[in-house]
Amino acid sequence: MRRAERRGLADEAADRIREAIFAGAFPPGSPVREVELAASLDVSRGSVREGLAVLEREGLVRSAWHRGTRVIDLTARDAEEVYSVRAALEGLACRGAIGRVDPDVLDLLVDDLAARLAAGASSEELLALDVEFHEEIYRAAGNRRLLEAWHAVRSQVHLFQLARVRSGRRDYRAVVVEEHREIVRLLRAGDAEEVARYAEEHVHSALRALVAGLDR
Repeated sequence: MRRAERRGLADEAADRIREAIFAGAFPPGSPVREVELAASLDVSRGSVREGLAVLEREGLVRSAWHRGTRVIDLTARDAEEVYSVRAALEGLACRGAIGRVDPDVLDLLVDDLAARLAAGASSEELLALDVEFHEEIYRAAGNRRLLEAWHAVRSQVHLFQLARVRSGRRDYRAVVVEEHREIVRLLRAGDAEEVARYAEEHVHSALRALVAGLDR
């Protein structure tokens, strides 16, 4: 991990640990130890503890008495819980974004996604753009509480999506551009019911692929 920079050390520690979890340095279910993290990041244990508290609020790690802190497990049940919440949020976000989001901005993000896909970018790079695309819709919806609800599950979604991508790389790459272009088309058309339905199915489809990968 990169050493923490001297700014808001707790937040910086949270950022670095999150990056390491997403990179696979701490697999699901594995312990994350304050002493080792503090030495690696060159910060105090207090900063690491506060950073882990941030990640716990995001649902990315869990702490238990006498067991320390661990990265969350990726089970089918957990996936179903996270994705059912995400599906509801996506539907609301797309409804709220009609007339507010700039479809041309979303098109540019999808064009970037397609270009990187054609250039052979890693699935992890594509997923980062995928999350950025959805973040743009949430921000445009203009609902602060909806955005906060999305941020509360975003890290969990990202971790589960990484598992999906890594277990079914070809499946993800085959549909990622087409599905996002369809969301932009529906947002541009302004059909609230249809875009909400499609956005929710977009999430449920991802869940089915993820659970199939977890079973494998």
